[in-house]
Amino acid sequence: MEILFLPLAYLIGSLSCAIIVCKLLRLPDPRTEGSRNPGATNVLRISGKKTAAVVLLGDALKGFIPVLLAQHFHFAITWQGFIGLAAMLGHSYPLFFRFEGGKGVATFFGVMLAIAWPLGLMLLAIWYIMAKLFHYSSLAALTVALCAPFLALLFFRPLVVTPIGLMSCLLIYRHKDNIERLITRKESKIGAKS
Repeated sequence: MEILFLPLAYLIGSLSCAIIVCKLLRLPDPRTEGSRNPGATNVLRISGKKTAAVVLLGDALKGFIPVLLAQHFHFAITWQGFIGLAAMLGHSYPLFFRFEGGKGVATFFGVMLAIAWPLGLMLLAIWYIMAKLFHYSSLAALTVALCAPFLALLFFRPLVVTPIGLMSCLLIYRHKDNIERLITRKESKIGAKS
């Protein structure tokens, strides 16, 4: 039964909140404006805080809900991690939107909060501190990605670190362009208009 949840989580993840919300509000397609990334940070640039908050919540729920369903059926925590990974893959490579998705940060936080809320809150605190100090969403997300597998060891057996480590690797890979811009000091700061 656990195997059946993987495509389900992927399909849930494939519902791109940024694209759907922008279309409903008759805003520009986030894949063609700003950083061209269909995520909450780019929606913040092209619209504003309220719209970005809706997208952020929707993207987080895409990770939270599949893991919560897995817990309802008493799936092992390692399976919960892989189901969360499937949701992240759906967000990053959505079936319904030509596989043009976001970075997966909010979905990752949704997964972490569902798996273990203390871990999720610790990672959120790291993101917040880094964002406040340096004003780069991408740098905050990359720091979270690097910390997550090590912090997971405080909560779980090493086995569950595998899906969390894979999610972290996906986050880092999806931020490869941001890494280049951070190095060359061309990365946009949080709240900068497109």
